[in-house]
Amino acid sequence: MIEKIIFNSRTTEIDAASMRLIGAYQNTSLSADAHLSAMFTDLESGSALLTAAINRMKAESELEAKDEVRDQQLRALFYLVKGFLYHPQANVKSAAKTVDKVLEHYGLNITGESYSIESSLIASLLDDLGKQKLQDAIALLPGCAEVKAALQAAQTDFETTRIAYEEEKAHESTEQNATTLKKAVVAVINERIVVYMRAMELVDEPTYGAFARTIATIIAENNEVVKKRWKTPEKETVTP
Repeated sequence: MIEKIIFNSRTTEIDAASMRLIGAYQNTSLSADAHLSAMFTDLESGSALLTAAINRMKAESELEAKDEVRDQQLRALFYLVKGFLYHPQANVKSAAKTVDKVLEHYGLNITGESYSIESSLIASLLDDLGKQKLQDAIALLPGCAEVKAALQAAQTDFETTRIAYEEEKAHESTEQNATTLKKAVVAVINERIVVYMRAMELVDEPTYGAFARTIATIIAENNEVVKKRWKTPEKETVTP
């Protein structure tokens, strides 16, 4: 008998399983079955929305990672310059003081600000560091120009990613979140497709048997992955 897909599967697992089911259906000759066709039309729609929601989640996660990269580069610049404040050569120490004065004006705590405020402050910092007096001072500090360039690159990368994220975010007011969409996709699979295919396999095995077995395999493989993550045996029970 075809298992129902475990609801506690990860959202990405449900999305992957639904796409496999859709692909398997498209390889059959069962399109004449209006009932089954309607179910898979609904599954395709739900799966597409779920994929889009997952992509939004990925975009947010990627943005967080990009923000951490620029924070690291900002810290690297601060600590590098702080080290040069104790350099034995007077001209290097003086140059470090010049750059450090600008850095201290902004402070490392800007990494705790919102994305918008932090971006604005880093952009302003980079602008200040680009002035000729600061450029001359930076040139006297080995590695400082390279770290500053890395910060600029990280800032640019973050802003590029942020634009893409904001474009995705703009649609959220009219779109459902991934958790809600996952429930809908699971409902189509478990309460409609699985129930229908169980019955049709018994009624007309020559027509539906092969596809029923394919569905069973796809769901069983998903469920096995989920069960391996569970620590207690009793959680492995799936209500039919």
